[in-house]
Amino acid sequence: MSGDQVSSLCEQLVKAVTVMMDPASTQRYRLEALKFCEEFKEKCPICVPCGLKLAEKTQTAIVRHFGLQILEHVVKFRWNSMARLEKVYLKNNVMGLISSGTQSILEEESHIKDVLSRIVVEMIKREWPQHWPDMLKELDTLSKQGETQTELVMFILLRLAEDVVTFHTLPTQRRRDIQQTLTQNMEKIFSFLLNTLQQNVNKYRRMKMDASQEPKAQANCRVGIAALNTLAGYIDWVAMSHITADNCKLLEMLCLLLNEPELQVGAAECLLIVVSRKGKLEDRKPLMVLFGDVAMHYILSAAQTADGEGLVEKHYVFLKRLCQVLCSLGSQLCALVGSDTDVETPANFGKYLESFLAFTTHPSQFLRSSTQITWGALFRHEVLSRDSLLLAMIPKYLRASMTNLVKVGFPSKTDSPSCEYSRFDFDSDEDFNYYFNSFRAQQGEVIRMACRLDPRTGFQMAGEWLKYQLSSPVDIGPMNSKTGEGLCSIFSPSFVQWDAMTCFLESIISPMFRTLDKEEIPVSDGIELLKLVLSFETKDPLILSCVLSNVSALFPFVTYRPEYLPEVLSRLFASVTFEVVEESKAPRTRAVKNVRRHACSSIIKMCRDYPQLVLPNFDMLYNHVKQLLSNELLLTQMEKCALMEALVLISNQFKDYERQKVFLEELMSPVATLWLSDDMKRVLVNPEDFICYVGADNKIADPIMEDPCGLNRSRISFCVYTILGVVKRARWPTSLEEAKAGGFVVGYMPNGNPIYRNPCSVQVLKLLDNLLALVRTHNVLYMPEMVGKLGETFAKALDMLEVEKNAILGLPQPLLELYDSPVYKTVLERMQGFFCTLYDNCFHILGNAGSSMQQDFYTIDGLAAELLNSAFVNLNNIPDYRLRPMLRVFVKPLVLSCPSEHYETLICPILEPLFTYLHMRLSQKWQVINQRSLLCDEDTTDDNPESQEMLEEQLVRLLTREVMDLITVCCVSKKSAEQNNAVAADGDDDEMMSTEVTPPSSSELTELGKCLMKQENISTALLITAFTSLSWKDTLSCQRTTTQLCWPLLKQVLPGTLIPDAVTWFFTSVLKGLQMHGQHDGCMAALVHLAFQIYEALRPRYAELKAVMEQVPEIQKESLEQFDSKLLNPTLQKVADKRRKDHFKRLIAGCIGKPLGEQFRKEVHIRNLPSLFKKVKPPVEADILENNEDGTLITLFEP
Repeated sequence: MSGDQVSSLCEQLVKAVTVMMDPASTQRYRLEALKFCEEFKEKCPICVPCGLKLAEKTQTAIVRHFGLQILEHVVKFRWNSMARLEKVYLKNNVMGLISSGTQSILEEESHIKDVLSRIVVEMIKREWPQHWPDMLKELDTLSKQGETQTELVMFILLRLAEDVVTFHTLPTQRRRDIQQTLTQNMEKIFSFLLNTLQQNVNKYRRMKMDASQEPKAQANCRVGIAALNTLAGYIDWVAMSHITADNCKLLEMLCLLLNEPELQVGAAECLLIVVSRKGKLEDRKPLMVLFGDVAMHYILSAAQTADGEGLVEKHYVFLKRLCQVLCSLGSQLCALVGSDTDVETPANFGKYLESFLAFTTHPSQFLRSSTQITWGALFRHEVLSRDSLLLAMIPKYLRASMTNLVKVGFPSKTDSPSCEYSRFDFDSDEDFNYYFNSFRAQQGEVIRMACRLDPRTGFQMAGEWLKYQLSSPVDIGPMNSKTGEGLCSIFSPSFVQWDAMTCFLESIISPMFRTLDKEEIPVSDGIELLKLVLSFETKDPLILSCVLSNVSALFPFVTYRPEYLPEVLSRLFASVTFEVVEESKAPRTRAVKNVRRHACSSIIKMCRDYPQLVLPNFDMLYNHVKQLLSNELLLTQMEKCALMEALVLISNQFKDYERQKVFLEELMSPVATLWLSDDMKRVLVNPEDFICYVGADNKIADPIMEDPCGLNRSRISFCVYTILGVVKRARWPTSLEEAKAGGFVVGYMPNGNPIYRNPCSVQVLKLLDNLLALVRTHNVLYMPEMVGKLGETFAKALDMLEVEKNAILGLPQPLLELYDSPVYKTVLERMQGFFCTLYDNCFHILGNAGSSMQQDFYTIDGLAAELLNSAFVNLNNIPDYRLRPMLRVFVKPLVLSCPSEHYETLICPILEPLFTYLHMRLSQKWQVINQRSLLCDEDTTDDNPESQEMLEEQLVRLLTREVMDLITVCCVSKKSAEQNNAVAADGDDDEMMSTEVTPPSSSELTELGKCLMKQENISTALLITAFTSLSWKDTLSCQRTTTQLCWPLLKQVLPGTLIPDAVTWFFTSVLKGLQMHGQHDGCMAALVHLAFQIYEALRPRYAELKAVMEQVPEIQKESLEQFDSKLLNPTLQKVADKRRKDHFKRLIAGCIGKPLGEQFRKEVHIRNLPSLFKKVKPPVEADILENNEDGTLITLFEP
């Protein structure tokens, strides 16, 4: 190899690199240049001299970087084939580059430093410690040359720790060798890092005072930052003793550096890692030094200084870190105090709480929310929660919460100091809104905990705030609501205060009633507040909604003073018919609708939670409702039914079957009359008449105002809503004695359980035929010939609602500026909403019928045929978005509440055709999705085919989950499914193999599961669906099916005689699943376990499985033979389960799928070096013993 050859090649490479990096190059030239460079790296025998030449200081940074990349490539891919002298030559030259081949620390490009440190680390990973024992000494020597070299040494040590300990980017034995050697040398490494940090910080502090020494100061500062970053890579995992050595010198230095602006973020990062350490409590005791005077002083003064300088990004980042440090300190305190470690509450606990409160009252919403979990831990703590300092802090915390609950700080606004901080933390108002809602929920939880410790203070503060709001004039702010002149929008100052106060009051009252004894509850104060709220008049829908929440929150006081109940009811009923402008023709705004719904749900909640209290006022309630129902247009169908539900809930308290039956008959008579009329029957039975009746065949000239058939639709909705309300709410008494006395018990099951009758059964069963007719008609509407009969305006009436689409695609709803705009829906949107709700509600009725009416429903003559002829008609044309709710709200509850004596007559006849059909449908859908990437559909006329495809694919995924969930619910007992879920949720790397993903003993089939598996057709459908689904592109479904379903189903058919083809198909299906999902750790672990179970259970009976194994790519035949011989020879089977499974996993490694990023990556092979810890035969030499103190123990545990 001549120098000329190297020079000419280097010239060509320089040109190629220049072309690649030149923005003006054409794509063709760039590709040619790239190809030349890649081929050079792969094939050229003189890479090392060329790389070294290109890396010389005289070249440009881009060229030098490329030269160093060549050297890195050589180390990674050619090291194993290089001669020893070549390796030494390369190593010496690279160390020479660190010593004198780079620009000074302040001038050198960071990407050059990075690649240079990578090369050294790649060599260390291959040669240290066995073949390069002096590596640490060499680095130490380099660091003595100056700041430039020291910084590079820091980068090397950090990268080494990351590769070996954090990312595990090398084989197990090498990783173990290096980590153990690092651990043995950790005292030296740590003192080296600390000394480097200390020396450079001291020099930096001295030099920065002198302007002429600015560059020197900056160089020292750079090394200081590098030393802190490197420490951060080690303190996460080294023994705690190194961190706390020398009287916690490291922690002291880090605290000091918090006040050094250039180094404070790095120091805070290190402190955070230290105080977040888990491990033995005894080891963590020294961390309490951070509660000492000195440390606390430094932490607090740093926080004050950073905050005092206004909002600067760097200081704000530092404040966040510091806040996290205080949070983690609080967690350590909670772990140590009250444990066996004899740690007392620190003397500076009060100081700590004050500083923590300062973060809770900071304008930044992010900082405020960061503190909540720690406050919660302190308020819950057995010892600390009784500490007088913490109890004295509760009023201050609650006062801070009163401010923090106010929803201000939107990044687009300027109405609060928080806005400026939010612009750093949130991309949009929607982001902020989503974040704030979860922060508020978390805060409510912590307020409840605080109030358990001091309920009176909280109640007093809430009462004062409520009185203040009731007496304050309304301030609507600069934005007028679209609901009407002078009304609040969701950003109005008055509304945000009302909203926050309501949250506060709700969070305080429930813990007070739970904590205080009956006689201690401040009833008279509570009733006074309730009277004030009830007498407060407002026409503002947003504020009225808050008022209703306050009425509900204060309602528990009425249990002590029932005479106030009529007043509460009157107020709620007045709000049910709330309008901003009476007799207005315009559609109601969302805010007005919300008030009315809120009032209805408050009445339902009251009747559900306090039925005994409301019962004496039943007649008053009933008359109110009758009056409202008498006017057909006064309420929406949903509102009418909500009020009827409330009545049904109270009627459950009659505890008298006959009386309740008569009442329900009277309540439902208008519905029965309408529903059973000849006209309605004709409409429900005949799809064409139905389309005409609801107005879906019309062409509408004015699609917003004109809707001639709106009333017809609302009549159908009213009937369906009412039936649903009654079926859902009517129940027999929970006490068996009361049920017997009231005439609800009609007999007993063979096992002694009572058989109840529901007072609503007679009424509901009369209406059932027409309901089934409607379900059938609705399904038939999806036939192409029926869709063709829809009017021009309504061609898309059966499509998905936009809201549903957005929910499936995970798109955020726009921030509700439209909260108060009128809900002007087009008649098409109203029609879509009608069909969607109607479909769902019909299936909700059928789903609830079993649990509600029990034997009255399940013993209906020919029920299976009736259901098959209605709910399951025309499934081929039913879209995925309608099939999903049907399975979830109808089939699943029908199956779960069915008594076992009806399995054969009802459940099997329904599930056999259903499961067979669902498997066929899903298989076809997944086939289309898999082929889509191969076929490019060029002639799509859709405006947005990509989003349509995404929607369809996501729907198939959701339907798949629904189907697999249904099968699991039918077949596997809940207990075992939950156990497996808990284990499988936490998949991690190789270690995952040590968790028993699916303990075979815990997965048992339900009675229904066994019944289904006895029927050959159903059991075939179940097995085929379960095992085929493993290779469908849905990770979640695959993991659940693998862990919960496959083995229990297969185990059920093992005692019989399976044909060999079936066995190989099951096993191959699991391997195909591995190919598809092997890149996901959780799935991979579960599938490997399942494959292992099948092979172990069936290999002795079916030699065909070995043939399947032999087809696994890259399988080692000898290893397979070894595994098989152990498996087939029962006398040999002594190997631990974990070892056998690991062996099996290595055998099938060739078919475990890899992530896309790794599929085409060139393999890096790092060879194992001679073991560090060989068993030493006597005579033993002294020095070997000295070096091998740890090693001799470790060898005992080596395989």
